[in-house]
Amino acid sequence: MQKVLVPFTEGVEEIEFVAIVDILRRADIHVTTASLDGETVQGRSNITMQADAALADVMNDAWDMIVLPGGLPNAHLLRDDSNVKAVVEQLRSERKSIAAICAAPTALAAYGITAGMKVTAYPACRADMETLQPSSVYMDNDVVEDDFLITSRGAGTAVAFALRLIARLCGEEKAEEIRQSIVA
Repeated sequence: MQKVLVPFTEGVEEIEFVAIVDILRRADIHVTTASLDGETVQGRSNITMQADAALADVMNDAWDMIVLPGGLPNAHLLRDDSNVKAVVEQLRSERKSIAAICAAPTALAAYGITAGMKVTAYPACRADMETLQPSSVYMDNDVVEDDFLITSRGAGTAVAFALRLIARLCGEEKAEEIRQSIVA
């Protein structure tokens, strides 16, 4: 079974977070949500969400993918967290999948992960993406895949993003099965 880590914190974009977790779990992918301290998190729209674990307790597990949801200040708090950065760098060294949506690709740009890669992010983050990693090739597509990296634009693209994550982990047939089951 594929294992995906979804770290999140204050100000997370709830639509992105829930769509990713829900749709991946529909595909029988093991998803662990991890707040930085294991406590509940208040999202950008004041929805309270419970984490499965504290990030420090699960960060060294064997992961097939990490997915960073967007929202502010969530994206900045994830960017500044040494445990998130360590997991991202470990997966990169293992050539495993790294994904981010909305403002969260800026964290990956800050880590140097997006250098020379095709990327996208929330439109208002484009200048930050280009400043943080000038060699990145910013695109306006809803979902952009380049090698191990998958990025997406925001809440309105969350379902398409989650389906691409399934395709990456389980194949196109499984992604199509889930797409049809949710009438996307």
